[in-house]
Amino acid sequence: MWRLEKDAYMSSTFGTVTILDRAPDFDAFRRRMERASIAIPRLRQRVINPPAGVGNPTWSDDPDFSIDRHVRRIACPKPGTVQQVLDMAALMVSDPLDRTRPLWQFTVVEGLRGGKAALISKMHHTIADGERGIELSLQYFDFERDAPEPPPLTYQPRESSGTSDPLAATRDLVETGLRLPLGVAGQVRDLLADPSKLPDASGAAMRTFTSIARQLGDTQPARSPLWTERSLRRELRGVRASFHDTKAAAKKLGGTLNTAFVTCATDAAATYHQRLGAPVESLRTSIAVSTRTEESGNNAFSIVRMIVPTGEMPIDERFLAIDETIKAARTGQGSGGLEAISTLITALPTSLIIRLARQQAQTVDFATSNVKGAPVPVYAAGAQLLEIYPIGPLLGVAFNLTLMSYLGSLDMGVHIDPAAVAEPELLAECLDGAFERFAAI
Repeated sequence: MWRLEKDAYMSSTFGTVTILDRAPDFDAFRRRMERASIAIPRLRQRVINPPAGVGNPTWSDDPDFSIDRHVRRIACPKPGTVQQVLDMAALMVSDPLDRTRPLWQFTVVEGLRGGKAALISKMHHTIADGERGIELSLQYFDFERDAPEPPPLTYQPRESSGTSDPLAATRDLVETGLRLPLGVAGQVRDLLADPSKLPDASGAAMRTFTSIARQLGDTQPARSPLWTERSLRRELRGVRASFHDTKAAAKKLGGTLNTAFVTCATDAAATYHQRLGAPVESLRTSIAVSTRTEESGNNAFSIVRMIVPTGEMPIDERFLAIDETIKAARTGQGSGGLEAISTLITALPTSLIIRLARQQAQTVDFATSNVKGAPVPVYAAGAQLLEIYPIGPLLGVAFNLTLMSYLGSLDMGVHIDPAAVAEPELLAECLDGAFERFAAI
């Protein structure tokens, strides 16, 4: 994800917009974030590129770390609406992070209508995925309004996670990161660039190439007749639905909340196309699937792509069809290709990685991701969280719909490329309607 950002379309920065019932105590919040940066080493570390481009990037403490570079406060102009904050967040998340500093930022926004405030977070995906991000938030959120501040921590400098010796970096790349003989690695790299060389490859290279090809072989273009353009412009909309009603409807149909979420996203996409006079029988979506175990690091997920039905049909029938599709996709995704990619990736030139990522992004119409939140009230420096709109990375798709459940609500951030989705308000309206129809079951 670090190397992909040489292509601005492949930025993996994500974030959240949290609406608060009042302005938090900024000094107290700043102290909590200072403490969190000590408790969570990654929040004080920057990325160091390998010498001469050999080996993996490494994490190293930022010698000039200052909490004020990462925690800021601004005021929202009148009238102070939630949409104004969403507009701010879309701009903030799309701006590249300073790659010479730790890769995160929090902004408190005061002056919302009714005395409310907001908190905009922005974090690079190399630090954490959504699930681990929720765990990290326990360092600076509380479960009661007037919770006592935890005792301060003392900062202890840490050693770099890698080496500055190019020869040692090369050896580490081969022995621990690559886990493939250099000859095989070179052949697989050549095969990815030019598959016509397959007949001359060794058996090991062919097996590795075949494993990777299973993940990369689907290159059919995205299916929407409307969402054909892409840009670096971004818009953000917020959508809310009832957690309990949606889950109850899913249970009645014999499925899960996640299937209901993907079904409603698909139903909204279908309605959007119908409303604009361009009905389509199917679209391709991607869903993020957690692979987290007790031993997992800060990122543990895979991306599953699948074709979803968008022709006219009752929403309960769409749910049953998508439920079967999700089950088949998860069963058939396999882990070999993902493992092969992760162990081989450092042997590939960045230009090739970007080309492969772009090629895969062009096969997907829209993306979805579901992050489990808290079922009880949560507070930030004395202010209660009311709504939470997550902002998932686009990575070349028309829109990303990311859901976070919180306090009986499904809060969704619709991160949109307006060059593709020309009418963002209509898409948000279609999503509202889809969840209402599904809950009516």
